[in-house]
Amino acid sequence: MIRKATLSLVLLYSTFTSFETSAQRIDSVGQLDGRTNTVNTAVPFLRITPDARSGAMGDVGLAIAPDASSIYWNLSKLPFATTKSSMAVTYTPWLKELVNDVFLATVSGYTQVDENQAISGSLRYFSLGSINLRDVTNQDLGDFHPREFAIDAGYARKLSDHFGVGFTARYIYSNLAGGQSVDNIAIRPGKAFAADISAFYTKEIEKDDGLVNKFNLGVAITNIGTRISYTSSAQSKDFIPTNLGLGTAYTLSLDEYNQLTFALDINKLLVPTPSRDSAGNPTNDYKNKSVLEGIFSSFGDAPGGAKEELQELMYSVGMEYWYNQQFAVRAGYFNENKNKGNRKYFTAGIGIKYDIFGLNFSYLVPSGSGIQRNPLSNTLRFTLTFDLGGRDEESRTGF
Repeated sequence: MIRKATLSLVLLYSTFTSFETSAQRIDSVGQLDGRTNTVNTAVPFLRITPDARSGAMGDVGLAIAPDASSIYWNLSKLPFATTKSSMAVTYTPWLKELVNDVFLATVSGYTQVDENQAISGSLRYFSLGSINLRDVTNQDLGDFHPREFAIDAGYARKLSDHFGVGFTARYIYSNLAGGQSVDNIAIRPGKAFAADISAFYTKEIEKDDGLVNKFNLGVAITNIGTRISYTSSAQSKDFIPTNLGLGTAYTLSLDEYNQLTFALDINKLLVPTPSRDSAGNPTNDYKNKSVLEGIFSSFGDAPGGAKEELQELMYSVGMEYWYNQQFAVRAGYFNENKNKGNRKYFTAGIGIKYDIFGLNFSYLVPSGSGIQRNPLSNTLRFTLTFDLGGRDEESRTGF
């Protein structure tokens, strides 16, 4: 499908800089005036939830039961998985209400080397379909197929019966308009390397009736890596979406067949907040920071002070109900401050498992008034899972 030229111009612009919404202004005492000051990064596809299970639970994933998509959320969960090996394939339509050829496809999986170690890998491929490129004089430059992908490999290990750690390495490739040029500046594919570090704590709580509840905690810093550029200019390098996530989950075993999990994730991007001068006008000073400087300064660089820093927190809450580990019902809610993107939405979905096969579905519905329109609005996405190893039938941890 060929889009209009205006979309092509937007795409070309995005290769040079992250989008900033309406400029936030700061008054004489440094307070917010209510306008947005969104924290933006390059390769935002890395923050798209790649599996339908978490997608149905408000995008939680840091502390829920491990599965084949854990490499995205928290790799350190995998040594505690009750299935020795598993694989997942997910298809996520993107902007389905506008176009039909933009999508995110994900393949991920893991295997436990022994009772203390696990290795995992994944591929995320984001296709932006086919775009007709035109220059400022409306001359046809031909069709182009922008695309991005990330390849991951990770290792996780138990340090005790209750605690584990994980490390993931990642290669990122982003080709949005390679081979084109703007103002005689050649555009090239962007490339970057990144890593995740994560930790996971789990504790079983045995009840008087012999059933077991479970309490989990998870933390992960993801996409710690090099800045990315689409030109040869050092000034055009952008930050990738380095993120700090903290999560918790509690699983209630209601009886032999029924299980209920509640989960909460809190996330914050560890990249600089767009800076402003004394008059409140945007500057590019924040782009001169190194990766490490950007990570550490992100906790206190917001022009609006502590109030604005707190606005940069994103909250996800989710629920998952299982019947006999064969049928699941899920729901959740995601909230982002109105000055930082204003994404607010409810999610819901189901999961079905038969023998080694599983199928998960999720659906997203935007909420609130004056909300940010979501690319996944009213979109059904699905994940197909395959359990390739043995399974502990005594455990009720999901898939």
